Amino acid sequence: MKKDLHPSNYRFVVFKDMSNEYQFLTKSCVDTKETVQWEDGKEYPLYKLEISHTSHPFYTGKMKLVDTAGRIDKFKTRYAKK
Repeated sequence: MKKDLHPSNYRFVVFKDMSNEYQFLTKSCVDTKETVQWEDGKEYPLYKLEISHTSHPFYTGKMKLVDTAGRIDKFKTRYAKK
């Protein structure tokens, strides 16, 4: 196996889907500023997601609209029929 293949900050990170509060723990090297206590009692870095496999329409089969910054309203007003 090659030496120094992974980045130095490769560690366990909790990813949290903000649309439905689903969380999962996996290894990553993503930069985070927040931490959260996991089910095992240890504290891990937290990375917040807008959408994951539990809230994406492709995986759930439901059309759920997640509008975090008013993008849909801006689109509708910009391209509305006059």
